Amino acid sequence: MLPPRQRSTAMTIPGRDVRAAFRLVGPAVRLPGGEGRSVRVGDVVLKPTGPDPEFAEWLGDIMASVVADGFRVARPLRATTGSWSHDGWTASHVVAGAEPDHAAAPRWGEIIAAGRAFHRALAHVPRPGFLDRRRDWWATGDRVAWQEQDADPLPAVRAPYTALTSLFGPKPQASPQLVHGDLTGNVLVAPGLAPAVIDFSPYWRPPAFGEAVVVADALIWHGAGPGLLHEVVSANGPDVVPYVARALVFRLVTTNERLRARPTEQSRATIAEIRRYADAARLLADIASRPGG
Repeated sequence: MLPPRQRSTAMTIPGRDVRAAFRLVGPAVRLPGGEGRSVRVGDVVLKPTGPDPEFAEWLGDIMASVVADGFRVARPLRATTGSWSHDGWTASHVVAGAEPDHAAAPRWGEIIAAGRAFHRALAHVPRPGFLDRRRDWWATGDRVAWQEQDADPLPAVRAPYTALTSLFGPKPQASPQLVHGDLTGNVLVAPGLAPAVIDFSPYWRPPAFGEAVVVADALIWHGAGPGLLHEVVSANGPDVVPYVARALVFRLVTTNERLRARPTEQSRATIAEIRRYADAARLLADIASRPGG
């Protein structure tokens, strides 16, 4: 089961005026994956801007100017109006690559390294004001994970939530900056090329949190086991454990909010997902209890 994402049931295709605004010619072909709303026209991908037009313009500026060193990004296209968006759509160049098949050959280290390079390139960017306006499930999960908002866990998630929050420890003192909070499925690899970081989901946290979300996702949705955790702790030291705990709470709270909004969705898959959070909490607690942990 993949991370919960907000999806639109509307099958909107950008009209000819949108394609003309970005100087595109040809049919729009819907792309699989993600939120299911992106389309490709030739070598360009069109995506809906979402509810916050300020974010679309900010993102265009960031992706156009970021210095890619150790990673690639999908560079945006301006519309003929000079804006990064037109009539609810944004455009960016296609980047070569595909999401790694972690079941066949795990590449978690490469994803984390790509995210680390991406975060270094963003270290100078000031905090955008639109982050304060977010009220979606992911914003709630992020704020709860960083103890900026009280949680209201449903009975089904209360036990793993309590177990994970007990591993938080003191709030990390590392300086926050812009980080990509959803790297796991948004790093593409291609032979002979640097990894491509796509679909930037900005948060204002220490970079280690963005990396920890990758570890959390690997544990919950990609079948990673204790080996990955031990590898990450060995490479980064025991201080990474509270970050992974917060990352797991971030994801768990989004599940909690989804279940609150859709109470009939408590399926076998959801029950199994919640069990994986409990298993991850036990793994983290075991590592934290060891000497040096």
